[in-house]
Amino acid sequence: MNDADVSKQIQQMVRFIRQEAEEKANEISVSAEEEFNIEKLQLVEAEKKKIRQEYERKEKQVEVRRKIEYSMQLNASRIKVLQAQDDVVNTMKEVAAKELLNVSHHGFRNFLKDVIDEVTEEAMELLHLSHHHPAYKNLLKELIVQSLLRLKEPAVLLRCRKEDLHMVEDVLPSAKEEYAKKANVHAPEIIVDNIHLPPAPSHHHAHGLFCSGGIVLASRDGKIVFENTLDARLDVVFRNKLPEVRVSFYIVILCSKKSPPPFLLLSLCYSCASFFNMSIIHMVEDPLWLSYM
Repeated sequence: MNDADVSKQIQQMVRFIRQEAEEKANEISVSAEEEFNIEKLQLVEAEKKKIRQEYERKEKQVEVRRKIEYSMQLNASRIKVLQAQDDVVNTMKEVAAKELLNVSHHGFRNFLKDVIDEVTEEAMELLHLSHHHPAYKNLLKELIVQSLLRLKEPAVLLRCRKEDLHMVEDVLPSAKEEYAKKANVHAPEIIVDNIHLPPAPSHHHAHGLFCSGGIVLASRDGKIVFENTLDARLDVVFRNKLPEVRVSFYIVILCSKKSPPPFLLLSLCYSCASFFNMSIIHMVEDPLWLSYM
């Protein structure tokens, strides 16, 4: 083999080695590019996932805040509605309390005084009768008897309004006698207190203490007190009948979409009458309370 053949063979070997090296370099480059793309995609997806998670977290926070704000506004609206409901119901109670004055017939006092200025002495007699209405007088006796039956004390202290003092003194003997028969005991000793209950409400003392009628009975030591005033009875009836009043009232509101009609007030008054009939008149066929209304 001459030098030319040797040189030619060496050149072939060099070209072969170079080709192998270039192919190997290309493989390495392609592999590196693939790994780079894979790593890049993984990083991009990881960052996208973080962004999505952050967005979902913030979206949930916004939703929670929205629900909280909605709940607060809803609660505030409900409180306003409940407050408005209570205001209306309390107004009904106040009006019903004023109607109690008709039981003792002091609610007609101003009207009768106006009539007195225009008519004769017959109006004076009517005014006198209005302050001593026999039905209210009988009611006072029933209240005293009921209070005695509740206390069952041999000696009690009685307190009433100053304007009712004469009527109370008139019915005391019959009240004690009726109690003695019902309880099968001796007639109790009843001392009328020198301190009187507040007078009937008027526009001059709209915010002061007042009493629409009735009596308060207490044991001699003052440890047991039974308040049997018309105002106290109205409070009892109001508490017992409040669910019915609310249901009736708001059914009417839903049906009419208007202000409550006057019959709701009458419903409360008749509920009060029903309570009086059961407790005082003992379910008689012709309730005495109807003559007070």
